[in-house]
Amino acid sequence: MNNGALAAKIEAMDTNDWVAPDCQGMNFFDLDQSLQGLLKLYMDDGLRDHMLPHYRRLGEIAGGRLDELSRLADRHEPILHARNPRGVDEEWIEFHPAYREMEQIGYGDFGIHCMSRKPGVLGWKGVVPALAKYVFQYLFVQGEFGLMCPISVTDTSTLLVERYGSDEIKQKFLPGMTSQDMSKILKSAQFMTEKTGGSDVSSLELEARLEDGNWRLYGEKWFCSCADGDVALLLARPEGAVNGNNGLALFALPRHLDDGSRNGYRIVRLKNKLGTKSMASGEIIFDGAIAYPLGEVGPGVNNGLKMMMDQVNMSRLSHGVRAAAMMRRCLNEAMVVARNRIAFGEKIIDKPLLRRQLMKLMVPTEQVLSMALFVGRQLDLADAGDERAEKLARILTPLLKFRSCRDNIKVATGAMEVRGGNGFIEDWINPKLVRDAHTGVLWEGTSSINALDVTKRAIAKVGAHINLAEALHDMLAETQGLPGQFRGELDSTVDRAVAFAEQVALTGNEPMARKAADALYHVASAVLLATEGARLGAMGEDARRLILARMVMDHRLRAGDPLAIEDDDTAAVAALLSDDKVDLATAQALAAA
Repeated sequence: MNNGALAAKIEAMDTNDWVAPDCQGMNFFDLDQSLQGLLKLYMDDGLRDHMLPHYRRLGEIAGGRLDELSRLADRHEPILHARNPRGVDEEWIEFHPAYREMEQIGYGDFGIHCMSRKPGVLGWKGVVPALAKYVFQYLFVQGEFGLMCPISVTDTSTLLVERYGSDEIKQKFLPGMTSQDMSKILKSAQFMTEKTGGSDVSSLELEARLEDGNWRLYGEKWFCSCADGDVALLLARPEGAVNGNNGLALFALPRHLDDGSRNGYRIVRLKNKLGTKSMASGEIIFDGAIAYPLGEVGPGVNNGLKMMMDQVNMSRLSHGVRAAAMMRRCLNEAMVVARNRIAFGEKIIDKPLLRRQLMKLMVPTEQVLSMALFVGRQLDLADAGDERAEKLARILTPLLKFRSCRDNIKVATGAMEVRGGNGFIEDWINPKLVRDAHTGVLWEGTSSINALDVTKRAIAKVGAHINLAEALHDMLAETQGLPGQFRGELDSTVDRAVAFAEQVALTGNEPMARKAADALYHVASAVLLATEGARLGAMGEDARRLILARMVMDHRLRAGDPLAIEDDDTAAVAALLSDDKVDLATAQALAAA
C-alpha cells in the first residue's frame, strides 16, 4: 500500500478500526503455508491426499468454534465437589459445557486419541501413522492447549496397555480407551508426581500391597494430570520391593470398579495452576484402591519405570508438537497485528525494529515445525524396522522437548508485546498463550532433565549422536540446490556440534548439558530448514526455509561480537515477511550472502 492509499485509509478509519484484530475465525490450516509445503516433503501422496480435507476441516474448527470454546473453558475452571448430596465421599469434578464440547471434537469427531491405536479412524484403511496424527495435534492445539494433555495421555496409555498388559487387562480397558463414543470412552490419566519426587522418581513412596489376590494402593500422589481420568497409569512400589528406581512397578488404576462403584481413592484438591486451566489436575489419596499390574510385579526388582518411560518419551514428543502449535498461533497473532496496526503514520510491520523482532518469533516457530515433522517421520520409519530412525527418534525427542518449550515462552511473550497493552488484557488470546506456554518446561521433565537425557543417555549410553551426524550429512549430500559454501559450513558445523556434545557427555560435564543440547537442536534444525527450502524450491514451491536456515546459522551458531554492528539482513527479512512466494534463486542468493 503506497503512502497516498494509506493516508486515505487512515482518514476513513473510525475509533474502533485502530484496534488490531486477532486470528479468531481464520482457518489455521489454510493460514499455514509452511505446513502445507512441508507435508509434500514428509508425507506420501496417498496419505496426504486422504488427510488434507480433514486437516482443513480441523483448521477451520480450531480457528473458529474450538477457539471460542477454549476461551470459555479457560474462564470457567473445573470445580471439585467433595461429597454427594447425602454426604458420601463420592467426589466428582464439574466441567463447563464448553470443555465437554471440546472433548467431543478431539475424542469423538476426530479420534486423535485412538487414530494411531486402531484402524479405520477418519476412514484411513489402517492405523494413522504417527506423523499424520501429530499434524492433527498441531492444528488442534492452536485452538486449545489444555485438553491435548488427556487426549495425548489416552493415546500413550493405550500404547502401554497394548505392549505390557495381560490379555485380561487388554480386554478390560482397550475397547473403552480406543472408543470414540463419549458414552463408552475410557479417558486416561497419568498420576506420577509425589511430594518426595517429581523428576526423581526413585523416591516415590506410593505402596502396592497384594491383598486377597488383588493389588491395592496406599499413599498419595501430589500432581495428577487429568484427575478425572477413567483409567490412570501410575508407578507404585510393591510391598517388599527394593528401594530406588528398580523397585517401581507400573499399574493401571480404574476410576470405577466392575460393579460400577468408585475405586478406593479420593481427589482431595484441584491444583490452582498458572496455565492449562481448562484441564483438572489434582491431589489424590489412595486407601486400598484396586490397581492392575502391567508386566511382572512383586517384591524385589520391577521394570515399571522402564515401561513408563515409553509413555514419557511419547509425551515429550507431543509436548514438542504442542509447543510448535502454540508458537504458530503466537506468530500468526503477531503478524495479524503487525499488518493491521497503524502507528506514527504507517503500519507497524514497516517499522525496521519491529521487523527484526518478528524474526525472533518466526525463526524458532519454523525451526520447531521442521523438527517436529522430522521426528514424527522417524517414528513411522522406526515402527517399520529402521534402526537408524529409532536412534534418531531417541535423541531428537528430548532435544525437541528441551528447546521448543523454552522457545515457546519467548515467542508467546514476544507476540503479546507486538499487540501492546491489549496483549495484557484477558479479553484477548495473548495472556492465555503466555500462561499455557510455561507449562511445557515443567511437564515430562524440566529443561535440565531433558538436556541430561540427551547427554547422559542418548549420547553416552546409546551413541545416537553418531546416527544424527550421519543423517544430517546424508541430507546435505543428497540435496541439490544448496549454495556450495553454505553447504560446507553446515557440514562443518554438524561435526563441531556433535563433537562438542560428545565431549560434554563422555566427560560428565553437567553444567554444559544445556549448551550441548542447544547446539544439536540448532544445527539439526538448520540442516532441515536448508534442505527443505532447496527441495521445495526445486519443486517450484516456496524456498524461504533456505533463508531461515541462514538465520539460524547467523543468530544461533556463528560466533558474534555483542558490541559489533551486525551485517545488514534487510533483504532476507523482506523476503521472509513478504506474502509472495520466494523462488529458489532468490533464496540461494540470500542464504549465501
